[in-house]
Amino acid sequence: MSQPPWGSAAGATGPAAQVPVCPRHPDRPAYVRCQRCGRPACPECQRPAAVGVQCIDCVRETARAAPQARTIFGGTVRGGRPVVTLTIIGICAVSWLLQLVTGGDGGSWTERWVFAPGLGDTEPWRFLTAAFLHSSNPFHILFNMYALWLVGPTLEQALGRVRYASLYLLCAVGGQVGVLLLADPVPGGGWFQGVLGASGAIFGLFAAIFLVLRRAGRNATQVLVLIAINLALPFIVGGGAIAWQAHLGGLVTGAAMGAAYAYAPRARQALTLWLVPAVTVVVLVALSVWKYTSTGWIG
Repeated sequence: MSQPPWGSAAGATGPAAQVPVCPRHPDRPAYVRCQRCGRPACPECQRPAAVGVQCIDCVRETARAAPQARTIFGGTVRGGRPVVTLTIIGICAVSWLLQLVTGGDGGSWTERWVFAPGLGDTEPWRFLTAAFLHSSNPFHILFNMYALWLVGPTLEQALGRVRYASLYLLCAVGGQVGVLLLADPVPGGGWFQGVLGASGAIFGLFAAIFLVLRRAGRNATQVLVLIAINLALPFIVGGGAIAWQAHLGGLVTGAAMGAAYAYAPRARQALTLWLVPAVTVVVLVALSVWKYTSTGWIG
């Protein structure tokens, strides 16, 4: 009668042939068996269970089969650090340092990635990359990253990493589209005025967290006041210093995506994970093409 491969030590004969060994470590005797599959498990492969122990393979299989806990918005409940938010902050910080060492606001790194409507048609990546640049004044990046830290982790936990990342990136693009739509393609009209900063994306997060809080039944009045103050700020300190058009574009984009994520029926939440970003991309591209063609910038 043949023995299973985990039933005895490999190559053993006589009494040693009855010594059970661990399937993952055939050179190790294993006298404890998994309560789920019955296979021997050495101490390294044992995991405590409600009754007895289970082998590491059964624990992993159970974890894969178990339903994942999700928020009311469809995001996977995760512990630990807000990975996406920290990654965005890290990219912005590294980019800002590169700006400083390459000449600051007018340096090569800034000029390579900054957005201007007159450049976006031939170099469309600038619609996104400008959101990871900031002025040489440290208060610009510090204020934006502080605002991101205030709302980012909450949204990341509520919406899930994929929804949150797509929200941030597309609100950043939406901010530049707002600049494009409201710019005048004439000398001095801002067509070639550089725009940079994460403000458009952050305004989109402001709009989204307002809707998320309302959907969760929480008080969102403070967020509404914060949005109003920041929208009015460019007109108080001078519109030339702050691109209010990017704030407005990011806000509208964030409100649209946030509403779709927050109020999607539970049965459609998996669909919105990809459909909402896809539709947003189509709309932003269509608006940009319309602006460029209507002004005669492209034929």
